[in-house]
Amino acid sequence: MGNVFAFIVVLGVLIFFHELGHFLVARLFGVGVEKFSLGFGPKILGKTVGITEYRLSAVPLGGYVKMVGEEPDAELDPADIPISFTHKSVYKRILIVAAGPLFNLLLAVIIFFFIFQVSGMYILRPVVGQVTSGSPAEAAGFQPEDRVTAIDGETVETWGAMAEMISTSRGKRLRITVDRHGFRVDLTVTPQLTESRTIFGETIDRYTIGIVAAGKTDLVDIGFFAAVKESFVQTYAVAKLTVVSIVKLIQGTLSVKTLGGPIMIAQMAGEQAKAGAGALIFFIALISVNLAVINFLPIPVLDGGHLMFFFIEAVTGKPVSLKMREMAQRVGIFVLVLLMIFVFYNDIARILFS
Repeated sequence: MGNVFAFIVVLGVLIFFHELGHFLVARLFGVGVEKFSLGFGPKILGKTVGITEYRLSAVPLGGYVKMVGEEPDAELDPADIPISFTHKSVYKRILIVAAGPLFNLLLAVIIFFFIFQVSGMYILRPVVGQVTSGSPAEAAGFQPEDRVTAIDGETVETWGAMAEMISTSRGKRLRITVDRHGFRVDLTVTPQLTESRTIFGETIDRYTIGIVAAGKTDLVDIGFFAAVKESFVQTYAVAKLTVVSIVKLIQGTLSVKTLGGPIMIAQMAGEQAKAGAGALIFFIALISVNLAVINFLPIPVLDGGHLMFFFIEAVTGKPVSLKMREMAQRVGIFVLVLLMIFVFYNDIARILFS
């Protein structure tokens, strides 16, 4: 029951922000909205304000904003033409459709900003835990508990920054300054090209010196503007990882068995809820970015599919034919149904055989 409740909370927040984006930008451009629904299916609660019915529906697996004149072939009262979605410029229609996933990205930025402001930010300290035998670091005299403070005179504050500087050195000899039990020690080391694996299991060559992090972290307070910057950086990093994951799935580098559906999300939401409100909020941010990226995919029935048609219209100067759109919609629905069946199969297999 806890998993189900957490799942409904997560989906509810994500769907609300997504549909709110469509709704606000539609209203900004003078498009009439007939329905704003959280969920699909039979209405549970509803209230009409102006021409808009705000409703909570029974199936919490999505939501929708129904706009006046949304269907190109719909019959319209001449009085409704000024507030018709179809009769707005293609650029306004692009912004209205794109607003949904963009608001999901905005939600992630807001959540990350809130976390950084309230809790601060964890950084992995550049402290050596182990020195690999036979490595350049061993030859240079590195020792466990050495804290790297600078590379070629440039201050180092995090393990990630240090690793990046070594990786991009192209094998150039480096002067690395470390703090060893309160004493400054300068070490000279030449990074070597070594074979390592990415998080996707791919083999890559990168420059390393042969040290392993001690795993020591610091919780640092950051100011307002730094938190704003880091919230965008974090959102971009998650979005980039999501895009790369999709590409790897298409290429076959990443196993399709890693895909999960509603059951997996419910399980993960339940686990995060048990870990505390902070963990659940962070999880919402991650899923929100994933939802945004997926919605931008050029698949008919998704926002990205609609955007694809509108971009074609913007280039050619005329809308894609209704017959072509209907055919593409059928293909899109077929692909999504197959995907849903597959992820449900993955979820069930994961439960049965884990």
